[in-house]
Amino acid sequence: MADGWQNQGGSSPGDELLQGLEDLKKTFQRFTKGAGVWLIIAVVALLWIGSGFYVVGPSERGIVLRFGAVVAETDPGLRFHLPWPVERHVVVDIARVRSAQVGYRPSGVPGRSGSGSGRTIPQEALMLTGDENIVEVNLVVQYRIQDPVKYLFGAFEPESMLHSSAEVALRSAVGGNTIDYTMTDGRLEVQEQAKSALQSLLDIYQTGLFVSEARLLAVDPPNEVRDAFNDVVRALEDRDRLRQEAEGYQEDVVPKARGEAAQMVEQAEGYKAQRVIRSQGDANRFLQILAEYEKAKLVTRDRLYLESVERIMPTMEKFILDSQNGGGGVVPLLPLKDLSAGATAAGAVASQEGR
Repeated sequence: MADGWQNQGGSSPGDELLQGLEDLKKTFQRFTKGAGVWLIIAVVALLWIGSGFYVVGPSERGIVLRFGAVVAETDPGLRFHLPWPVERHVVVDIARVRSAQVGYRPSGVPGRSGSGSGRTIPQEALMLTGDENIVEVNLVVQYRIQDPVKYLFGAFEPESMLHSSAEVALRSAVGGNTIDYTMTDGRLEVQEQAKSALQSLLDIYQTGLFVSEARLLAVDPPNEVRDAFNDVVRALEDRDRLRQEAEGYQEDVVPKARGEAAQMVEQAEGYKAQRVIRSQGDANRFLQILAEYEKAKLVTRDRLYLESVERIMPTMEKFILDSQNGGGGVVPLLPLKDLSAGATAAGAVASQEGR
């Protein structure tokens, strides 16, 4: 029968079955291969969409760019933008305080030892003052990013521009003052002038930076004359110290003197008032006596005489003279008080007996 199938130009049932299985296998392979491609495409698509998520920290700001142009500024948190290449983001830390040095470098940079905390750079540190003296100045600037958009796109290399602007501002401030003023009393004013000028330049250049502090670390004359200037500074410090001591002594002595003077004035015023009141009382008493005297002159005169005798006699030493016997001798002192007391007592007894 097999020869009959072959003679008729057909296939045997077994071959047809094998051919069907082969076609089914190819169909399954094509289906499996297509599903894998789509799975890969789906995974890539998810990763591409997921690339649009980004995190902005608490002290950071996110800048979203669409084909290179700024379209949004995002706050802290989990954010999303269209995936690359449509949009991309840049995260900027705006709270971190950065620092820049003028006239010196912290360490490890070629230069010579200076007064600041690091290595001095002579081409930056040496400056000319307003009275045409050379001074060596070290300045440290602390700053942070205020406007992240301007920081990224407003100026080319803003931190390098800040360093150059700080040197320009410092030279301007030092050049407007004398060396003595810059080294002593005007040190704070000079660094405030440098800070203000630096901030103005940064705003003009649109760097987006904010200067929080500009502090002078060292203001020294050149090495050749440094000892002489140090002597001058020490003399000025001694002058200020002596002046403060004198002012302290003045503040201690002057109030005491004023207090003593006020006390003396008060005592004099009190003595004056006392004398005036006493004089007025004496005058009033005299006027009262005069008025009584005018009413009865003889009686008042006798009264005044008797009062005077009463006031004077108790303090006088008394003698009794015997003129009747012709002897003219002096009788011994008699206790007049006792006699008067005895006479008074005798009179009292006599009056009682008469009763």
